[in-house]
Amino acid sequence: MPGKLFLFDFDGVLVDSLALYENSVNVCLERIGWPPIGTREEFLDLFEDNFYSAIAKRGIDVDAFMAASKAVTPTLDYGIVRPVTELLPVLAEMKARHGLVIISSNSSFAIRLMLAKFGFEPYFDDILGADFNFSKIEKILYAKGHFGTDSRHTWYVCDTAGDIREAREAGVMTAAVTWGWHPRERLERARPDAMIEKPADLLTL
Repeated sequence: MPGKLFLFDFDGVLVDSLALYENSVNVCLERIGWPPIGTREEFLDLFEDNFYSAIAKRGIDVDAFMAASKAVTPTLDYGIVRPVTELLPVLAEMKARHGLVIISSNSSFAIRLMLAKFGFEPYFDDILGADFNFSKIEKILYAKGHFGTDSRHTWYVCDTAGDIREAREAGVMTAAVTWGWHPRERLERARPDAMIEKPADLLTL
């Protein structure tokens, strides 16, 4: 059993991938006959909730969307993604004492590709992507059970209000980073347990 269990969102926390993710969603929507998301703000609104729940509420067939995503993901231009390199020494220090797992709405294929490309791969014990389960609540509960940690010793490190809400429903601590997709004001309205201004601040948890 690790000292603590730190669950990391991927997009926005470990990598700056907003443009890539937004483009991939719109390509998938067009493939299944839906209009693209109109604006960046409208796209980010989808992450006030679980992403898959949000698109389902719009009437989008999630299974059809995922089938399109499986075809689109290998064709994306991952060269536009930038890693949060300041996290590398932080992750190395955390890994020596704690369990680290990625919990994301992205596909495990895309996550593994970028982890290897940016040197993050050695630090994570597992990846629970969209192919594991759509619900981050279920993924968090699975990770807690697998690693044998309780709620007080499990943190979800994330960057959207929807992430905070799902983590709270799963009964774990939440740490919202300010360099991700949602601005600080949105994050504060969702009431995380901690606000993380820079990667090194994670060590204070």
